[in-house]
Amino acid sequence: MSTAPQSPVRITPPLPTRRNAELALLCFATLITGVALLIVEANQEQGIRWDLLSYTLAFLTLFVCAHLAIRRFAPFADPLLLPVVAFLNGLGLVLIHRLDLVPGSSEGGPSAEQQMLWTLVGVAGFSLVVIYLKDHRQLARYDYICGAVGLVLLAIPALLPASLSETNGAKIWIRLPGFSIQPAEFSKILLLIFFAGVLVAKRNLFTSAGKHFLGMDLPRPRDLAPLLAAWIISVGVMVFEKDLGTSLLLYASFLVMVYIATERLSWVVIGLSLFAAGSVMAYHLFSHVRGRVQTWMDPFADPEGAGYQMVQAQFSFATGGVFGTGLGNGQPGTVPAASTDFIMAVVGEELGLVGLAGVLLLYTIVIVRGLRTAIAVRDSFGKLLAAGLASTLGIQLFIVVGGVTGLIPLTGLTTPWMSYGGSSLVANYLLLAILVRISHAARRPIRTSQHTPIAAARTEVISRS
Repeated sequence: MSTAPQSPVRITPPLPTRRNAELALLCFATLITGVALLIVEANQEQGIRWDLLSYTLAFLTLFVCAHLAIRRFAPFADPLLLPVVAFLNGLGLVLIHRLDLVPGSSEGGPSAEQQMLWTLVGVAGFSLVVIYLKDHRQLARYDYICGAVGLVLLAIPALLPASLSETNGAKIWIRLPGFSIQPAEFSKILLLIFFAGVLVAKRNLFTSAGKHFLGMDLPRPRDLAPLLAAWIISVGVMVFEKDLGTSLLLYASFLVMVYIATERLSWVVIGLSLFAAGSVMAYHLFSHVRGRVQTWMDPFADPEGAGYQMVQAQFSFATGGVFGTGLGNGQPGTVPAASTDFIMAVVGEELGLVGLAGVLLLYTIVIVRGLRTAIAVRDSFGKLLAAGLASTLGIQLFIVVGGVTGLIPLTGLTTPWMSYGGSSLVANYLLLAILVRISHAARRPIRTSQHTPIAAARTEVISRS
């Protein structure tokens, strides 16, 4: 054996961590949030109050703590994810505060102070996931447990009486004295982990080719069981919980992940056909689904009743025009549930088409960076999970904006990080934390050993004794 010294270990030059840039962007997002609060107060003739400064400083402190957690435990994470989300959260706080100033706003309803407390809880959960989730691949060990817990959380509201679970016709809540939660927001994350784990472990099942039809490789009939199970669950959510948004979100996320894992369009075609068939059946069998679709098709047929919310949202977009009325100068209080389901109508009225396009571009940045993370990460589970998380954000945004603008029927989903709501805000921060963890694994340097080529190896002659 040769005793020549071995080549030293070569370390791939690391990418710049950009943590200082992340901190600067967080400060910039906080500055814009503080200035927007002052503009709202000035246009509403409320005067300058010192508590606005305390809100701004608390907002900055909160996200600086999240930044320190990333700097210490995930230093190679994507530097754009947290600042963009902080800006969206800050803009949501500004708009909710604007709605608090509407004359006649109900006491005990959604408020900026409560949203700030939920932001604290969400950012704390984000930091804990970043700190204690050392490797995103640990989640693959619990894929079936995550799937079971996600299904249980999804089914609980359907089993509870309407007094404990129903709001505006949809059974999506768990209400207890002094406590309420929307479990579907957390079940979507758990089910995404389950989908990613199963698709990696059972990839051969989904890639098995059956008959060739119209340029597509159709799956074998016996391999359609997972797709049929997902379809039954989505239709069950639509029927028993009267929640079209969650049904569409979960099913579409599953189809996207199956397509990413198999690269076969046939799964998407079959899946969409099944969902269309289920939707048609639900339309003819259930009055609440039929009413929702009829209101979407012609909201002006009953402008003072079922179509009131949609009609007021359309008037808000029309009032805003291209550049909006300005923060604090509109009439967003005329739209029911403006701080939750219809916060995009507030954006369209007071910031206009330009402001709405800017907000959508910010969401696009988060989605694109998530997809880039999926491309860069080296393990299959991380690729599918990151792609699923980013795609879910994109699908949810499409469903929300499409419902508010009249592109699709209303679903009741909330806008991530902007709408009021504890369950939605906390769940989306947990989703962001997992995405940050995966981006850290994708961007960190690789340690490799430089081996001597076989052609350059020394030849040794060994004589027989």
